[in-house]
Amino acid sequence: MTDVLVADARRDDELSDEPTAAELDARIERTFAPVLAEIAAGAVERERRRILPLDEVRALRDAGFGALRVPRRFGGWGASLQQLFRLLIALGEADANLPQLLRGHIAFVETQLALPPSALRTEWLSRIADGEVLFGNAQAERGESSTPTTEIVEVEGRLLLRGRKFYSTGTLYADWIWTGGRHGDHHVAVAVPADAPGVTRVDDWAGFGQRLTGSGTTVFDDVEVDPRQVLAWTDNDEHRSLAYVTGLYQLILLAALAGTARAIVRDAVAFVRPRTRTFGVPGLSSPRHDPLVQQVVGRLGAQAFAAEAAVLEAVRRLEAADLGRRHDASDEPRYYDALARVFEAQQVVIDLVLDAAGRLFEVGGASAVDADRALDRHWRNARTLASHNPAILRAQLLGDYRLNGVLPKSPLHRVRDEAAER
Repeated sequence: MTDVLVADARRDDELSDEPTAAELDARIERTFAPVLAEIAAGAVERERRRILPLDEVRALRDAGFGALRVPRRFGGWGASLQQLFRLLIALGEADANLPQLLRGHIAFVETQLALPPSALRTEWLSRIADGEVLFGNAQAERGESSTPTTEIVEVEGRLLLRGRKFYSTGTLYADWIWTGGRHGDHHVAVAVPADAPGVTRVDDWAGFGQRLTGSGTTVFDDVEVDPRQVLAWTDNDEHRSLAYVTGLYQLILLAALAGTARAIVRDAVAFVRPRTRTFGVPGLSSPRHDPLVQQVVGRLGAQAFAAEAAVLEAVRRLEAADLGRRHDASDEPRYYDALARVFEAQQVVIDLVLDAAGRLFEVGGASAVDADRALDRHWRNARTLASHNPAILRAQLLGDYRLNGVLPKSPLHRVRDEAAER
């Protein structure tokens, strides 16, 4: 055990063959470019026929996507947060469903990275690096109250998980599920095998966008839980956890939006270039040379650039806050300032991408709405991504932060703070 903890505590930069950032960028590009090309090639067909991207998720896993952020000492890639998010944006361009359905796995890895060294942490990171494990997420519940009803109870010396979750993004594709509930008086997170007896995953997500994320129902009917897999929220670094994880979850949605903006530009260009007729112009014509069409495409490109730039800058701020972590109360203002940058990006990116998704149809006439092209999926996906978190609430938090210096904590986080003070 001591040897495991010593190895776990080593810094990555002690490895003599550490690649440079440019070398790792090149490896990521070389490995994932062909995978993303295949994913993009089938995106419209999957959307039209509602085919779950099981093969596409498997291809990403086989290429090592799940291990990108795992440190090299555990067998992972040791990628930076910025490197991960550049790839997530490219993945969002290929298919906006995929960054979101991988959200739970990304969050689980980041949670492990925040924990102190332990044999269990080493086990998880090593298994993820080997490609054995992909996580899904099952946190939110439907009901009259936002208070979770899922609970872990002890029966004859066994811990049993009981509850029903919705918005279980990625669980249909997962080996393990990262969920949460009450254990006595404590709120806990828990990992359970997706195929454990008593686990039922239902493909009943009926949203008009992001239709392939597997964001439906997960039922836990007396699922036996390994006590090692129960993590009290207070076991994590409390000065980091809420702000960092909130920012991370939001940034994954924003990466999917930025990728959607890139896909809009790609599809606008692909639609216009081969066309030989223009509304109101007699005979053959070349819309690609029409100044009005050029103006629309130029605007779309600018919107995609601005959306991606805003997301990556917010990622940079969140990563910088994490790299400077001191594991004490002085961390909190820095993390929440980084979270404010994420919320500011959210305010801008949503509007940019939704506008671009509507403006796309200005490059052509009625043929642009042909269902076989599925260009409407960009707006539907963007609107669904934007609806997952309340941008209007974040705008108020940002105003309070700017005007009064109040850290941009959600009402839930403030309630937890008040409870801790009592």
